Amino acid sequence: MGSIVIRSAEIIDTTSDLNGAIRSILIEDGVIKKISEKELSADTVIEGKGLKVSIGWMDMRVTTGDPGHEYKEDLHSVCKAAMQGGFTAIAVLPNTTPPMQTKESVEYVKSKTREKLVEVFPIASLTINNKGEELTEILDMNASGAVGFSDGVKPIWHSDLLLRALLYMQPINAQLIVHAEDKYLSQGGQMNEGKTSTMLGLKGIPKLSEQIIVERDLTILEYTGGKIHFAHISSPKSLELIKDAKRRGLKVTCDIASYQLALDDTLLTSFDSNLKVNPPLRSKRDIDTFWKYINDGTIDAIVSDHIPQDTESKQLEFDQADFGMIGLETMFSVANTYNTKVELAKLIEKITVAPRNILGLEVPAVKEGAKANLTVFETEQEWILSEKDLRSKSVNTPFIGKKLKGRPVAVINNKQVTRVQ
Repeated sequence: MGSIVIRSAEIIDTTSDLNGAIRSILIEDGVIKKISEKELSADTVIEGKGLKVSIGWMDMRVTTGDPGHEYKEDLHSVCKAAMQGGFTAIAVLPNTTPPMQTKESVEYVKSKTREKLVEVFPIASLTINNKGEELTEILDMNASGAVGFSDGVKPIWHSDLLLRALLYMQPINAQLIVHAEDKYLSQGGQMNEGKTSTMLGLKGIPKLSEQIIVERDLTILEYTGGKIHFAHISSPKSLELIKDAKRRGLKVTCDIASYQLALDDTLLTSFDSNLKVNPPLRSKRDIDTFWKYINDGTIDAIVSDHIPQDTESKQLEFDQADFGMIGLETMFSVANTYNTKVELAKLIEKITVAPRNILGLEVPAVKEGAKANLTVFETEQEWILSEKDLRSKSVNTPFIGKKLKGRPVAVINNKQVTRVQ
């Protein structure tokens, strides 16, 4: 890879004594050799106005179509999309065809992505075929490298199964990741239940559908012990329940999708199916509350909730279209654009340190002698997303044509460097 210098960049890293300092960083043979106030030289120079650098970003909620639906997204294209979005690591969900539910399927993901700049971590299926009825071979998949267990985009509806899973996973300290949804309360729902859904004549998905499962799961967690991570939370009441559980000492964490921090349900008057997501976009008032919970630490991580869908799945009548939007390429820019309340270092911590801590992974460092696992970015440049900016095989995002602020400049990991712009 040759030598690289990141010149005069502000270090953004809450775990480092150099947080907020402007330094040049010299990288040789994939290792940070020198961090200096002086201008350094190298074979490759990365520089620019307002440059910032952090440990490599991680997205812990990514869906691919590999295997089974590679035309939507394969492991190669998802890594390209991740690099374009500034990520050096992603965790992929088990909702493939067949699901990631054997040690061989976990090893398939690892072997297919082993040499890439982007590290790909498998989250394996909790239940067979993600049906919520029978536990998979958790021990085998854990030994093969699964970093967590989940039914991905599907809820764990069976209370006794959840209880048994929490007991079974404690000896190996495995992370359970939950999509909180009462499938009976949300059945047939298309968007957030509220004034807009009533006006549009679309069946709503009530926040109660999420809240009731969060409350159930926390009650069972208190009974069994263990740990739960709630994915893409979308209800202030859910967050209040999680905050209280943390206060009581339960091992509980949660994340939120970056688009939930920017988009609200009134936008669905356009019937743009790219806005159809699950959990659904909530209200403007809810968005303000979400930012508050990011600031106070209740929300541990921010994710893209990247769900690629092909044209045939999205260009339909709204009630017929599939749920989900892609978000890897825009996750940081969206959060940065709509952020008015959270300091940058805290925002970056939500996509660097927090996801790795939740999944029990080693956290990289910006220090001399450390492996270079870095994201270089800027926060002030305004730009308009176009389809050519996407590296995903799918284009189901409502942000095309929208003005965003800030974006990654380069990613460095595994002795490789890729410039984003």
